[in-house]
Amino acid sequence: MVILSIIILSYNTKELTVKCLESIVSQYMEQLENGEFEIIVVDNASSDASASKISNLKSQISNLKVIKNKENLGFAKGCNIGARESRGRYLLFLNSDTEVLDRGFLGMIKFLEENDNVTILGGKLLNKDGSAQPSCGKFYNLFNLFLMLMGIERFGVLKSSPKNIQRVDWVSGGCMMIRSKFFQEIGGFDEKFFMYTEDMELCFRAKKIDNPTYFYPNVKVLHKTLGSSSKAFAIINIYKGLLYFYRKHKSHLEYLVARIMLVVKGRIVIFLGLIVNNKTLINTYSRAIKF
Repeated sequence: MVILSIIILSYNTKELTVKCLESIVSQYMEQLENGEFEIIVVDNASSDASASKISNLKSQISNLKVIKNKENLGFAKGCNIGARESRGRYLLFLNSDTEVLDRGFLGMIKFLEENDNVTILGGKLLNKDGSAQPSCGKFYNLFNLFLMLMGIERFGVLKSSPKNIQRVDWVSGGCMMIRSKFFQEIGGFDEKFFMYTEDMELCFRAKKIDNPTYFYPNVKVLHKTLGSSSKAFAIINIYKGLLYFYRKHKSHLEYLVARIMLVVKGRIVIFLGLIVNNKTLINTYSRAIKF
């Protein structure tokens, strides 16, 4: 019986994905060989021959399945496709730009088995220097959204990496374990999110129906960040994701206020970009606020 399905979305991250897979095998070869774990790689029509390279590893890695999409469907939809093909009791969504450094996934499974009320569990992500990477956060109500847009988020006010197991608002989709049955019942990730903020929104929906999210620090996963995207791409999609989140879950007034806040921040950055002649800033935020 498959206990854990590890779902990895790949998009032009051939070498990173291979390293990620090798790190999983180094820690969980026994579980893969005896059928307790399976790995599902969903390739979003990569142009760097990722799918072929990864498929060639199936003879070396037990229980590895590769799904080849014909187009780039985004993170949310790609992960949902992988989940539909899974057989595990639990799902683990793991970024392709990560490396697994210990056997902490076994502890995460044990925690979920001992705590029936917990449906989503986030793992600890590390920077290249070994420092903790903010891996969970607070929901973006209007006040928190203001703090984020002001850049205060970088000081650990909204996002953090707790040292103890604790309940949190949301956890990063870079290392997120969730009960398979619950993931199906809640409808998976909202596919209107192409990439970014879909993890926060999933946890928000879970909380609305009294299903808590917890953070689990006793696992070590190196996360290289922006492995399959750029900073500009991230900003644009975060803006669009936040606005969609407010349109979907908040009142019309809150949506309008959030929209104004995003536009004002965008126009301020565009103005600064004009002053210093930074075309990247101008282009990025012009696209971000083009709703």
